[in-house]
Amino acid sequence: MRRVMLALVFSCLTVSLLAETKLGKPLTLGKSVTVAQLMGDPAASIGKTVQVTGRITEVCEMAGCWLNLVEPQSTKHVRFKVNDGEIVIPKQSVGKTAIAEGKLMKFDLTREQTIARARHEAEEQGRKFNPNAIKSGSTVYQIQGDGVVIVD
Repeated sequence: MRRVMLALVFSCLTVSLLAETKLGKPLTLGKSVTVAQLMGDPAASIGKTVQVTGRITEVCEMAGCWLNLVEPQSTKHVRFKVNDGEIVIPKQSVGKTAIAEGKLMKFDLTREQTIARARHEAEEQGRKFNPNAIKSGSTVYQIQGDGVVIVD
């Protein structure tokens, strides 16, 4: 009986420690993919609603309007972006796991657009920026966000 009570108390504590922060619209897809699965063949999902799970490595410092999700076992990453003011992603979310849902978009940027984007992001994040380090344009995949669940 004592073991059962201890197991019950431990289970309750574990559930209470795994709090969730739900932002934006409720998630609608029943199944989530990893960042590596999504970015392994992003062309197959462009323009479609996707739900992806990953670790948050960065959050917009200015407005909380985007977060970067990574696959912990690889270098695959994707940005989850919302319109300013629709959702404010807490800065203290870095390091937590998120399940993000929205439409996957593809942007082919010229070198000048890539420089402008990198400059803007560096200003937002308070980082130094060297435009000479960017030699060419880039392709950016981004989830136009509807909703996100952040697991503490």
